[in-house]
Amino acid sequence: MAKEEILLMKGNEAIAHAAIRCGCDGYFGYPITPQSEVLETLALEKPWETTGMVVLQAESEVASINMIYGAGSAGKRAMTSSSSPGVALMQEGIAYMAGAEIPGLIVNVQRGGPGLGTIQPSQSDYFQATRGGGNGDYNVIVLAPASVQEMADFVDVAFELSFKYRNPAMILSDGIIGQMMEKVILPPFKPRRTEDEVVRECPWAATGRRKDRKPNIITSLDLDSANMERTNLHLQEKYAEIREKEVRYETVMCEDAEYLMVAFGSAARIAQKALEICRAEGIKVGLLRPITLWPFPTKQIAEMGKRVKGILSVEINAGQMIDDIRLATLGSTPVEHYGRMGGMVPSPEEIVAALKEKIINQK
Repeated sequence: MAKEEILLMKGNEAIAHAAIRCGCDGYFGYPITPQSEVLETLALEKPWETTGMVVLQAESEVASINMIYGAGSAGKRAMTSSSSPGVALMQEGIAYMAGAEIPGLIVNVQRGGPGLGTIQPSQSDYFQATRGGGNGDYNVIVLAPASVQEMADFVDVAFELSFKYRNPAMILSDGIIGQMMEKVILPPFKPRRTEDEVVRECPWAATGRRKDRKPNIITSLDLDSANMERTNLHLQEKYAEIREKEVRYETVMCEDAEYLMVAFGSAARIAQKALEICRAEGIKVGLLRPITLWPFPTKQIAEMGKRVKGILSVEINAGQMIDDIRLATLGSTPVEHYGRMGGMVPSPEEIVAALKEKIINQK
């Protein structure tokens, strides 16, 4: 067995290398801090010469998402990456993809907002990702990496889920994970699918190679309200299946926990250090890290809520995930929030102080 090669690279670089290795057919993106290394790394690696992967700098984020829509309509593994304001511009295209049931991958390396904001890290796109920033009733599958290794691993996972359910998927990272350097083992090379394999695996795709020569029509438009309602009912059934089968999460020292922290992405790494500080002081704190932000680990948090005295939602924003935690617990235990905004990142000591003030010392 060949020895696995351990490399040192940024999270953004890991995304790019993983895309090449997992059989991605095309990347269409536009530079924006703090995720520009994704496009830069792909340009340096020149995968069009080795795997045939298309890499194109589009003229805008709007153009990027529509290229993903087009490539996905043909059954291709296509992806884009951007940061918060850029992903905001993509929301119409993402909604169109969800309505037409087109797979595709969007990577969001978040920065502080609102608006142009700052180039420093944030987690304030939680609502944009999990609620769907476009129009209509739809959901995007959202994975939240907490390490450079997961940045690499989640590319293939996101593509697999996206094609399994014919639904856009998002890797919701942030400027910390995107810019930090860590050891990573890249995934093995997966060959790009042949055109015959695409036709066989994606019979719905508009490939132009169907034997019956009847065109597949890819659209989210239907002027018949009854048909549109049937489409929406079908989507809701699909979303219910995803909620049932695809929830991913991680727990740390929750078996005897009297208090619980819930955090995702880079905030979860900081919260884990806060947990270690608390445990050293004799405070029984556990950590639950949602890996899928949608579908959210509602059942798991509801169960934990019945066992603990209080929950602290740790987020690098004004408090967004806390709404999902409160919906999960339905008042079974106090739920409070601690976070920083505008690109400021909380320290473990700040989180410990907030846990004591907001949860432990409250009567």
